[in-house]
Amino acid sequence: MLSELLTTELDNKKVLILDTAAASQNYGQTTFSPQLVIDAAVIVLDESVIGKLLTLANRYSFCIYPISSGKNWGYGSFQFQSSSKPKVVLDLSKLKKITSTDKKLGLITLQPGVTQQDLYEFLSKNNWPYMTPVTGAGPSCSIVSNALERGYGITPRTDHFAAVNALKAYIPHPEHCETRYESAISALDSSKEDFIDKTFKWGLGPYLDGIFSQSNLGIVSEMTIRLAPLPKNFCSFYIKVPNHSNFPNAIELIRDTLQQFEGTVGSINLMDRRRLVSMTSKNPNGPATHATMTEQQVLQLAKSNQLPEWMIVGSIYGDSKIVQATKKFILKRANNLGTVYFSDSLLMKFVNRVLSLPLPQIEILTTLREQMKSLQEGTDIMLGKPNQIALPLAYWRNPRVFPDKSILLNPAKDGCGLLWYAPLIPMKTASLENFIQFVRTICPKYQIEPLITFTNLRHDCIDATVPIVFNLEDKDACDAAHSCLNELINAGLEFGFVPYRLNTGQQQKMDFKPVFWQTVKLIKESLDPNNILHPGRYSPHNIKS
Repeated sequence: MLSELLTTELDNKKVLILDTAAASQNYGQTTFSPQLVIDAAVIVLDESVIGKLLTLANRYSFCIYPISSGKNWGYGSFQFQSSSKPKVVLDLSKLKKITSTDKKLGLITLQPGVTQQDLYEFLSKNNWPYMTPVTGAGPSCSIVSNALERGYGITPRTDHFAAVNALKAYIPHPEHCETRYESAISALDSSKEDFIDKTFKWGLGPYLDGIFSQSNLGIVSEMTIRLAPLPKNFCSFYIKVPNHSNFPNAIELIRDTLQQFEGTVGSINLMDRRRLVSMTSKNPNGPATHATMTEQQVLQLAKSNQLPEWMIVGSIYGDSKIVQATKKFILKRANNLGTVYFSDSLLMKFVNRVLSLPLPQIEILTTLREQMKSLQEGTDIMLGKPNQIALPLAYWRNPRVFPDKSILLNPAKDGCGLLWYAPLIPMKTASLENFIQFVRTICPKYQIEPLITFTNLRHDCIDATVPIVFNLEDKDACDAAHSCLNELINAGLEFGFVPYRLNTGQQQKMDFKPVFWQTVKLIKESLDPNNILHPGRYSPHNIKS
């Protein structure tokens, strides 16, 4: 058995080995497929074993699939279709070292197992005046893996890979796999401090650090990131846009705000009414039913929760004068757009004060308390405090498990059905209107709820996220979800809606004929001649080996 070979070859003080049954049980669940069979797993306790395992994979011809937290929900962690070799999961979640590179400069170095919660607690305990680069994936997810997936958040450092200054890695080439990769700057530095490399992203010579993001070209063992400082003043804003006729004005407001207040305003989310309903209400059809809400149901739920046609959500960071100037700009521009709420307003403070009193338990007050709690969770995440505000959505059609946010949620282990459609959209009103119509036409064909969020990262760049939520144990629902995603991706390309990220299955449906992917293939064949490291991940599967 492969697990026996690994037990013999690897130092048992530096690893834990799982056999096929245990590996499949621990790592085989996804949010969009039947349970995967995994031949073995290696839980790394010491970084030095990574190179040794790569050597063994080259020698004995098995494939390695690295994970950090393994919680890439909706996208998947393993692309198994591209190889018939034995499969070994390399679990880096126990590598949790945090190194204070420079507290004053906000530079910090992390191993792959450091989660959002780990980093938040470290910064709080050690009085670092900086924010954790959080995401909606929640407290238990890895900082390093999110950056390598080129993820983003709503704090001022929206682009998480852009905040990566330096990294260390192991490449799978049999002659070099046991020597850690480092940049030319790091290799030239004779001071033994290895500090200057961690301050300058681009290094010397060709920029190679980037090839380790969204790829299968190496295993990153360390990453130095630049943190965003905690602001002197902060204010979140919410704009209720009651009518779709005001949608073009909403887009103009978002674009102009991001362009004029870059660095002051984080990314801005624009969510449609159905998406808001899914965040604030239980599924009116019941979680076991594979059917979309009727328009009447949506309107009733929206009315009971005072939800608009569109909601703009953003955050302002800076000193008091900058925050006030930005608020003034937003108020002026939103004058005829809808109702504006600021988290630091007297009205919001008054409502919170009233709701803290021992008032009667009536429905309207209960609803208001829940909404204010959600607003507070939103404010927390904008200030770099991880939470699970976004995770209950994955349970919208899960009839078996209710999402209890008082415990750590795990949509994969809880049997949730979730896929993501995440295309880039031009910051043009006509393109966004076309996209809305496009999603609202295709999703209901498959009884998938058309839930739309536009995340405006820059004044010229929008990433749309459409969660495809379904009952994973209902085969017809599962087939419909995959068919829906296939049509969204394929038809969307004709309109210029191009995904910035793909799940493990969709990665192998790409057209690999363009020179870009042939270049990736050449690099892969050079760095990994035996094709042992996660075959098929963002690369052609027909690699020589």
